[in-house]
Amino acid sequence: MAADSQKADLLQGTLDVLILKVVALGPIHGYAIAQRLQQMSGAVLQVQQGSLYPALHRLEKRRWLRAEWAASDTGREARFYSLTRLGRKQLEEQRAYWDRVSAAISGILSTAE
Repeated sequence: MAADSQKADLLQGTLDVLILKVVALGPIHGYAIAQRLQQMSGAVLQVQQGSLYPALHRLEKRRWLRAEWAASDTGREARFYSLTRLGRKQLEEQRAYWDRVSAAISGILSTAE
């Protein structure tokens, strides 16, 4: 992932939860996931194929995502990912976790020096 010309190092597991969030919006293929993440982040996050596809395979192996071949917008066959029941549960747990972590980090950063 890159932010403009800088590298944006994210905490481990962040990409997984971001993918789950995007896929929760509806069935979507890999390239479109990367585009949607870039769009939703205001072009701050750019997910490279070398990170995205291993993450998709990992999430599928954990049974958080299901993949099916279908025609894309261009008419070419692509793997479309959708969230499973386990994936939805994992997304809910991760959202609660990120809410706690975000609040804790914000509290630390806003503390007067």
